[in-house]
Amino acid sequence: MDRGNHSEVTEFILSGLTDDPELQVPLFGVFLVIYSITLVGNGGMIFLIVIDPQLHTPMYFFLSNLSFCDLCFSSLICPKMLLNFLAERKIISYTACSMQMCLSIVFSDFECLLLAVMAYDRYVAICNPLLYTVTMSRQLCKRLVTGAYAVGLVDSMIQCFIFRLSFCSSNIINHFFCDVPPLLPLSCSDTRNNEIVMFAFGCCVIAISFVTVLLSYVYIISTILQIHSTEGRHKAFSTCSFHLNAVTLFYGTQLFTYLRPTSSYSMNTDKVASVFYTVVIPMLNPLIYSLRNKEVKDALRRAMNKLLTNS
Repeated sequence: MDRGNHSEVTEFILSGLTDDPELQVPLFGVFLVIYSITLVGNGGMIFLIVIDPQLHTPMYFFLSNLSFCDLCFSSLICPKMLLNFLAERKIISYTACSMQMCLSIVFSDFECLLLAVMAYDRYVAICNPLLYTVTMSRQLCKRLVTGAYAVGLVDSMIQCFIFRLSFCSSNIINHFFCDVPPLLPLSCSDTRNNEIVMFAFGCCVIAISFVTVLLSYVYIISTILQIHSTEGRHKAFSTCSFHLNAVTLFYGTQLFTYLRPTSSYSMNTDKVASVFYTVVIPMLNPLIYSLRNKEVKDALRRAMNKLLTNS
């Protein structure tokens, strides 16, 4: 990168969620609890899937990758945010800011695409159950996960060219982490190309994922309606309900945050949306997939019994 283009700024100041000093400690407590639940929930989900042979299926392979993504995504944002609640000056270095932004794009794109892959997995399981194990082979599952990461990396490398812009007007980021929308207004360079690239890539990733999810569920619902027994329909739909909840939460906040013109941005509103997809959703995903999931609860019971027996 051309250091001459941005020598004016060597560090940024994150404004955080609020500048009210009386809210800093209470918010620190709230987000510490959320982050702790995220670590335990996603770490526990990965542990259960790894140790329990009955969960060694394509669906839980994707779920373990979703938990890993949520764990990394949340850990990329939360520790710095928690520290800033208690710090007088909320400073982040130029390098740390660029790394945080680039990695957040990778994990955001990966989760978006992985949810689409999981929708396709449910489509195959319900619409073509006899071919499920053949179609969703271990090799294909690994390729799909690798491809999702590859798209995230390419998008990240392209969008991170924002750091070739000049930052000379201000170094105060009106956000609680480094992201593209709040960084663009700080540049004194022409950012129109960056805005077009961000919007175009965001549209492509979300559109491809959304269309895949939509088509998968059109076929899934059509197949479920053809099942004669009420119990059969309920069982088939219950395997998708967890995924539908996760899809609604994630795509809703992503669409709201990124697929709008820059002129319509309200940073205070965007902060709330960003809290959902960077902090709250990583906490909720393991709860969504475990609280009403009989297979996960049975796996947890087996793990606890094994632990008690060995002790």
